[in-house]
Amino acid sequence: MKLYLDAGGRGGVEVTETGLPVGDDSSADRTQFTRVIVPALESVLGERFPVLDQGFVRAVDYMGSDASIVQAARVSYGIGTKSFREDRGLIRYLMRHSHSTPFEMCEVKLHVRVPMDTWRQWVRHRTASVNEYSTRYSVAIDAAQQTAFSGWRIQAPGNRQGSEGRLGEVEGQWLSEEEARIQELSRKIYEERLALGVAREQARKDLPLSTYTEAYWKIDLHNLMRFLLLRMEGGAQLEIRQYATVIGQQIVARWCPIAWEAFLDYQVHGLMLSKADLTITVHLAAGRIEAAIAEAEQQGLVTRTGAGVVPRREARELGEKLVRLGLEVPWA
Repeated sequence: MKLYLDAGGRGGVEVTETGLPVGDDSSADRTQFTRVIVPALESVLGERFPVLDQGFVRAVDYMGSDASIVQAARVSYGIGTKSFREDRGLIRYLMRHSHSTPFEMCEVKLHVRVPMDTWRQWVRHRTASVNEYSTRYSVAIDAAQQTAFSGWRIQAPGNRQGSEGRLGEVEGQWLSEEEARIQELSRKIYEERLALGVAREQARKDLPLSTYTEAYWKIDLHNLMRFLLLRMEGGAQLEIRQYATVIGQQIVARWCPIAWEAFLDYQVHGLMLSKADLTITVHLAAGRIEAAIAEAEQQGLVTRTGAGVVPRREARELGEKLVRLGLEVPWA
């Protein structure tokens, strides 16, 4: 059975995968399986895609493809892949209706080099298998992420864990020079400790979080897309957002292009409306501005004061959705 992907934005690959065996369990009736090969991903296996100043992501192995997703969804009635159009429609249906198991049939193993502070956020996603470079057994990687003069971000006033805007280059130059001095000094002290025979597990304790670490990270496609949805989002920290973007655009898009397209359409670029969001949106679309504000107030999204209508965080988020829908935001 074959799944043909077009030569345009779908990677131009041909994937062959057999169906699951049907009938009794005798060797004569077993279907011979062929490992799925995706040439678009094969062509970049082991290739380092640079991230930040000294980091990278590369795919080292994978299992499955778009065809595997389709096959898993159809296994209940023993049918493998059909036409490209039907397969694409099925994958989009699965994505649209939040079916997860078929996407779990695909797995990928990545080798990453990432700053330790960014890695702390990364490993909060506990749905992957991880094997990290150990500084108890090996000397720490002699590389640390450095910030450009123009790269120092300002704390966002309305988001305790986010940034908004940047410092000027004069202040930034001073901060970058100080950063380099700290990194150089901490590395020097670390190496002096090792030279004196201090155990690696203790010698490392004053290395900065900007020090790069490396790891193998294996994850199925469903959980990888959950990771990408959260870490590609504009509110995610810039550094991990850059890693997520590279993983999505350079690896997933080559590996499972139909699933990637559906993921972008329905999850990344789609809109989720709560019941209150929908009610308010319907009022606004019908020109019932006061009714929309009253509903928002009743749902606790806004507060009326003498100065006007004050939106809470959820109302501000709804406002962004309303702008995308071409509707006026009454509390703007």
